[in-house]
Amino acid sequence: MSNAKVLPLLEPDVVACCPPLTERPLTAEEAVRTAAMFKALGDPVRLRLFSAVASHPGGEACVCDISDVGVSQPTVSHHLKKLKEAGLLSSERRGTWVYYRVEPPVLAAMGHILGGYAA
Repeated sequence: MSNAKVLPLLEPDVVACCPPLTERPLTAEEAVRTAAMFKALGDPVRLRLFSAVASHPGGEACVCDISDVGVSQPTVSHHLKKLKEAGLLSSERRGTWVYYRVEPPVLAAMGHILGGYAA
């Protein structure tokens, strides 16, 4: 018999924070939240890590599968932490590895903000 516990999944605190940029000017609070998201993605390594997680089969990636971005492992960990702090990634430790995922509401919120520019 296993002693494994099934833990409930927590919903991320991600809400479509802002209207499409073409709808109306952002409030100061909306601009702060949106800027934090784009600032986190403004670094090429972070953008590559975010893309690697978002495009990984199954919707999540082990840090061991996405670490090859041309920087050291401590730097990868730093950038993943920044993406988590910005609310762009969530993570779960499984044994010695950490698995990262981009929650669908995050992608939906990003698409919503930029939606007015879609061709």
